[in-house]
Amino acid sequence: MNKQIEQAYKDRPRSTAYQIVESVIVVALIVWSGSAVEFTGGGANGGQIALNILKGIFHPDPKLLFNFTMQGVPYLLLETVCIAFLGTLVGAVLAIPFSFLSASNLMPAPIAWLSRMAIMAIRTVPAFVYGLMFIRVSGPGAFTGLLTMSVCSIGMVSKMYIEAIEDLDIRILESLDACGCNTMQKIRYGILPQLIPNFASTVIYRFDINLRDATVLGLVGAGGIGAPLIFAMNSYRWNEAGAILVGLIVLVLIVEYISTRIRVKLTRG
Repeated sequence: MNKQIEQAYKDRPRSTAYQIVESVIVVALIVWSGSAVEFTGGGANGGQIALNILKGIFHPDPKLLFNFTMQGVPYLLLETVCIAFLGTLVGAVLAIPFSFLSASNLMPAPIAWLSRMAIMAIRTVPAFVYGLMFIRVSGPGAFTGLLTMSVCSIGMVSKMYIEAIEDLDIRILESLDACGCNTMQKIRYGILPQLIPNFASTVIYRFDINLRDATVLGLVGAGGIGAPLIFAMNSYRWNEAGAILVGLIVLVLIVEYISTRIRVKLTRG
């Protein structure tokens, strides 16, 4: 048996030429991409600014870090979490009809194709651009962040929902149909148990992403902790910037730990 395996290995098709061509293409792409990246050199005091940021992280301003008013880090972090949570929830709900319309195993091909094109169009625009657009509509504030997170969530969540819907085990539905179950019973016992774990895991994962995006959106005035962070950095108040960054790091670690535990539990059942 071992000799047969060794002989089969020796007789395998040689693809050295293809590997050389692929390697040349990869190297050419790397060189071409590198030529488009121009390094102009850091500022005269770039190293000092980086050092000041690190000092601010290790020596945060305790008054701002433990200030429980609307100007303190805890409240700003809470606002950021609320924006991310509500935006994820609204986007996840709106993604459900898009997903079922885009599922090729449920809908005719033209309808599924049109719905997928709409989802792709939504995903094309970055969250930062959506924030700039919505801030002209609803003005600066947390509601703008909520609108932005909701629309941005639709694209990715819909894509993950579609994969879950198209992977449905139809044999379970056929078995329930053979047992005489009605439509609601087939949905309750055949479809929802397959979709809910995947849907919930997708929503949790998207919440992790939105939590970081909500921080960035604060830079354009869409609520959250991003605006105070950029104001502190522009004013060279490194201790305040460090306090905000420490709060963000702690928040992300806590959310990451909790979300990972929940996803593992959903996966194992």
